[in-house]
Amino acid sequence: MSSELVWFKSTYSGNASGSCVEIAWRKSSHSGPDGGECVEVAETTSAVLVRDSKDKSGPHLTFTPAAWQSFLEFAYSV
Repeated sequence: MSSELVWFKSTYSGNASGSCVEIAWRKSSHSGPDGGECVEVAETTSAVLVRDSKDKSGPHLTFTPAAWQSFLEFAYSV
């Protein structure tokens, strides 16, 4: 994963400055040089979110940190 974080304000945030929710997405370091096949990941203390970087407002997958760790261990062992 790239170490560069890109912050996005949630569409559920209110207009008042005190009610903002933001999340940082990182683009996978395995993304192709042409920008195709890109995956972005955001981590919180209770969840890991995964989305298609070409469809930022589209759906995302949600994993527990333990499930995400298991997935990464499997993916790197193949």
